Amino acid sequence: MSEETKNGLDAVEASQEEMEQIVSLKKGDTVKGTIVKIEDNQAYVSIGYKYDGVIPIRELSSVHLDSVADAIQVGQEVETKVVSIDDEKERLVLSKRAIDSENAWDELQARMDSQETFEVVVADVVKGGLVVDVGLRGFIPASMVERHFVEDFSDYKGRTLRVKVKELDKENNKVILSQKDVLDEEFEANKQKVMANLQEGEVIEGTVQRLTQFGAFVDVGGVDGLVHVSEISWSHVDKPADVLSEGDKVKVKVLKVDPEKGKISLSIKAALPGPWDTASEQFHIGDIVSGEVKRLVNFGAFVEIAPGVEGLVHISQISHKHIGTPFEVLKEGQTVQVKILDLNAAEKRASLSIKETEEAPAQAPRSERPSKGSSVRKEDLGDNPNVSLSNQGLSITLGERFGDKLSKLK
Repeated sequence: MSEETKNGLDAVEASQEEMEQIVSLKKGDTVKGTIVKIEDNQAYVSIGYKYDGVIPIRELSSVHLDSVADAIQVGQEVETKVVSIDDEKERLVLSKRAIDSENAWDELQARMDSQETFEVVVADVVKGGLVVDVGLRGFIPASMVERHFVEDFSDYKGRTLRVKVKELDKENNKVILSQKDVLDEEFEANKQKVMANLQEGEVIEGTVQRLTQFGAFVDVGGVDGLVHVSEISWSHVDKPADVLSEGDKVKVKVLKVDPEKGKISLSIKAALPGPWDTASEQFHIGDIVSGEVKRLVNFGAFVEIAPGVEGLVHISQISHKHIGTPFEVLKEGQTVQVKILDLNAAEKRASLSIKETEEAPAQAPRSERPSKGSSVRKEDLGDNPNVSLSNQGLSITLGERFGDKLSKLK
């Protein structure tokens, strides 16, 4: 065999080997390759074919992309499906999205079955919620993003969220995800942990989270406890918002922990010195102070002389003149001056007097007053000249009263 013939056969064999190494392709095939270039907002992929394939931006992801670079990088290994092939024009169109979608259904179903928590990146903010790429177009409704209401989601794009699969509908290409379920589970787990460590009677610091008409919800370590409006202050509070604001740091006393119902009862006022604790320093016997009539009863009036400090004004200490009931001269809500007659902070009792703060009325002249023991009143005697009211007492004789008549009978 001549040298030329031999060289010719070698060339044919080499050509055949090269042809065998070239991938044989048809539409629908699945191929793997490497991203070699990003240009004109599309990715070029080397798959071992005689020319590179192209992934248009629309075939990169199930969600909208502004740039190919947002989803892929040069040097990245990818698995794609052949969308179309035209050897004459050397045009090979590939789809990464198609492969991702096929694989995603099985993966998402497995995650849904196991209730797995996984991370997603928010690709877009749309009306009603957030769009993420999970190989498919995943949707997180607004109500399933956070545990609290969110008015504006504009800054959520690009955020990484932790989600669970809430609903899958392959027929309608529907994937619903929820971050709220993840947060709820974590909240409940933390709540049980916190409640297990709380001791009734202990005083801790918390942060006011929400205010309602009936009280304030205070965060004590990631869990909210309720401070009822009656437990906010030793003085009367109409609305919690009158004395508290969201974000306030407050000391609270744990009144009750109920793990079964998930409820924690707290008190702000119980964490503060009680009004009677300082009453003995603030008030002394003989002091005259201002107070408010809180309650009226048949035997007297209860007057508040400081927030949470009430004393009794006995009916005998209300007025210098005789009264049948306290209701005749006092009304609830009225401000009065009282004198402290007795104070017992340990027993939380105080005896007060209103009349001791007032000057006693002047007594009538003695000439106009009957003597002791007399039951006759001046007004009962009229203008009878025979009646004498003197310092010696009342003197009335039959002779003075009937003298003339008796003399005529003689």
